[in-house]
Amino acid sequence: MDFSMVHFAIMSLTICLVLGGGLYAARSVHSAEGFSLGGRSAGVPMITGSIAGTCVGGGATVGTAQLAGSIGLSAVWFTIGIGLSLLIMGLLYARPLRYTGLETISQYLVGNYGKGAGRFASFATSLGILFSAVASTLPGIGLLIALTGCTSLTAAGILLFLVILYAFFGGMKSASVGGLLKMIILFITLFALGFSAWQGLLSQPELLADKPADFLSLTGIGTESILNNLASVFVGMICTQTYIQAIFSAATPRTAAAGLILASLVAIPIGVPCAMMGIYMQAAHPELPAMLALPAYLLHYASPWMGGAALGGIILGMIGSIAGLSLGMGTMISRDMLEPALHIKNEGRKLLLLRFSVVGSVLLAILIAITHRDSQILFWNYLSMALRGCGVFIPLTLAIFKPQALSPQWALASMVLSLGTAVIAGFIHTAVSPIFIGLGVSLAVVLWGLFRQRHKGQTLPQHIAG
Repeated sequence: MDFSMVHFAIMSLTICLVLGGGLYAARSVHSAEGFSLGGRSAGVPMITGSIAGTCVGGGATVGTAQLAGSIGLSAVWFTIGIGLSLLIMGLLYARPLRYTGLETISQYLVGNYGKGAGRFASFATSLGILFSAVASTLPGIGLLIALTGCTSLTAAGILLFLVILYAFFGGMKSASVGGLLKMIILFITLFALGFSAWQGLLSQPELLADKPADFLSLTGIGTESILNNLASVFVGMICTQTYIQAIFSAATPRTAAAGLILASLVAIPIGVPCAMMGIYMQAAHPELPAMLALPAYLLHYASPWMGGAALGGIILGMIGSIAGLSLGMGTMISRDMLEPALHIKNEGRKLLLLRFSVVGSVLLAILIAITHRDSQILFWNYLSMALRGCGVFIPLTLAIFKPQALSPQWALASMVLSLGTAVIAGFIHTAVSPIFIGLGVSLAVVLWGLFRQRHKGQTLPQHIAG
């Protein structure tokens, strides 16, 4: 790819601007709660920045462009699903969650179903978040290799360094400021260039002559596939620590709800310009690797100034997504697992443990990405959503809207059986999507548990400690 010094200079300036803003915000972080929740004082812009900065990463941009070349405009259902999920979270979930004053999903489930459910939720959601971080790490490594010609290990090292600058020092505050600046850059550049790609397709209809008639239709992949994708994204988003953590960091419940709704309006349309550039580039230059469709368009069909800024925004999108997801995973590992096991009480040690848990999460995601470099980006995103949501979604939703309704035994059985069934269904390639099978098992177990409790006249204590 034709990567000039002007491209490099503008891209570097863009990255430095956003990282500098995040590092400036990190000055006020001196405690574990300040790192993970920003002192519970975030306003609407900061909530929007932290959430949109995490969910609009490599999968939403490079991954959408990669997939659009093969299935067309229907690739945007991933980002539409993200936006709709955030909208529902803002309207229904944000206020009751923020009122609790907790820090992690596991803590919420422990309060309703006991320690067993909390531990299982930490494991399942951490694994799902890890795979989502892989989805942003893959294009990050691939893009750095394509731009610099370095080895995969060197690219992984550069990516690790940038993620550490983004999140290690400031945590939630850095992620909020960086996410807000990143989204402004992406919106300005991607929509301008996406419109240019759309005009290019209209002026050269021969590029799509061999494509199906519905290639530029949102419904090209069929209703069943759309519903599968939306369900995977929705269930996974609701059960993601990173987004729940942003809710807990809000100054008020109303602020949390408003931040989520605004983030949804940012996320829904962002896939469209990426898909347009991916379709144009893969039709005009089929010899290029699909993963590089979006960055190649920015280098070949945009001015060095616009293309360099967009490349900087995309790299920041990957960095921000990896950092935000790793922050959520690291928070659960540190707060729910390591702190109790190591009996850490000192605030300084808690902060240090939290920071290194985040770095460990990033390292693991990079290792998986290096060993699966040729895999489909959105495959990891959809797998991640299923793992995060299958076992936790229904018990978590029940706990939010009808606390203490289900016994700990039935809640844990629902989590374990549903996730196990979904994993088995995935391996044997069932006709029905594994996520629907898992959710069906979870719902069946929960309903049976509620029926048995009512039949026996069982009442639950107001607080469950373990």
